Amino acid sequence: MIKKISLALFIFIFTFSCSSEDDNQSDFLSNSSEIIDSVVNDDITLGFDRSAMLVFWADNFIMPAYKKLKDDLSVLKESIASFNEEPLQANFEIVREKWLSAYKTWQHVEMFNIGKAEEIYLSSFMNIYPVNEDRTTSNINSGVYDLENPNNYASQGFPALDYLLFGLGENDAEILEKYQPSDNNYSKYLVSVINKMEAKTNTVSNDWDSYRDTFVVSTENTATSSINKLTNDFIFYFEKGLRTNKFGIPAGVFSTDELPSKVEGYYSKLYSKTLALESLYAVKNFFIGKAFENDALVGDSFQSYLTFLNAKKNDTSLSDLILSKLDTAISSVTELSDDFTSQINTDNNTMLLTFDRIQSVVILLKVDMLQTLNINVDYVDADGD
Repeated sequence: MIKKISLALFIFIFTFSCSSEDDNQSDFLSNSSEIIDSVVNDDITLGFDRSAMLVFWADNFIMPAYKKLKDDLSVLKESIASFNEEPLQANFEIVREKWLSAYKTWQHVEMFNIGKAEEIYLSSFMNIYPVNEDRTTSNINSGVYDLENPNNYASQGFPALDYLLFGLGENDAEILEKYQPSDNNYSKYLVSVINKMEAKTNTVSNDWDSYRDTFVVSTENTATSSINKLTNDFIFYFEKGLRTNKFGIPAGVFSTDELPSKVEGYYSKLYSKTLALESLYAVKNFFIGKAFENDALVGDSFQSYLTFLNAKKNDTSLSDLILSKLDTAISSVTELSDDFTSQINTDNNTMLLTFDRIQSVVILLKVDMLQTLNINVDYVDADGD
């Protein structure tokens, strides 16, 4: 730190002691800025193998998670085909089961909005909620729709399946009636939705076979490097996709009233907490470097990076503090109702308390961790928080 200040002071004094008419002054100023940036970047990365961390992320988190989602969606697609052939209660329950399995896997994937996923807006096709009931119903009734149209983002993906599997009637008998006979517009829409989800996921998963090599060598500390972009994606997901969408918006943090119909898994009435906890565990595992579906395999991570840098906040290890706050948030979520709509309607204060505990992690990640890693925020915060 002393070296950085000394260098910056030397450049400042030398620069402004030069004549303002010196033709080389502007070039010198430009070069000085680059020198300071270089010093900062060299100091922050010196000795830590950023490439090894990227390799671990790609090989033990991102690619396996996409492969699992790809497989889960294939199984879900097969179960939908079987149900459409015989729209019976037993087959319907299998579809629901496979939907939940794939939806839980999605919680481990959504934070990796980089590469092809960012390019094709994968999240928009997979998990925009609440579902647009009117447009979904219009699509089904007309039988004519384009799921590539952004207006249909909220009429497909996991939330649309939630509606189609749980929200078409007051009970299972009423819902099953919608799929009789088996070859009708409801059945066809189920197929259209799962086909789109599978195709988009396959595109991203397959692209990682080639993108992986580009990803792992991008170790520089720049706005477009792999570490900087994925770090921002990770924090953006935690702040917006998890904190805001799963808790803040439904609980009314950003509005004058509660909005319980905007919870994830609204129609099933069973899985809001399940999905939220899956998401939190995914975040925690990625932070500590515990491989996807392999608890015994631990590698380089944000935790090991912060530990290497001896990062502290108020004389406490920053990584330990983040983990402690994460565990507190997880404990808070476990105390909520399985159905967040019910939780909000009966005891929203506990929901708001959970939001606050998650928010305490956001601050540590977005401010303290980013400052330690010398990474700038690359997204706009429009929540006013």
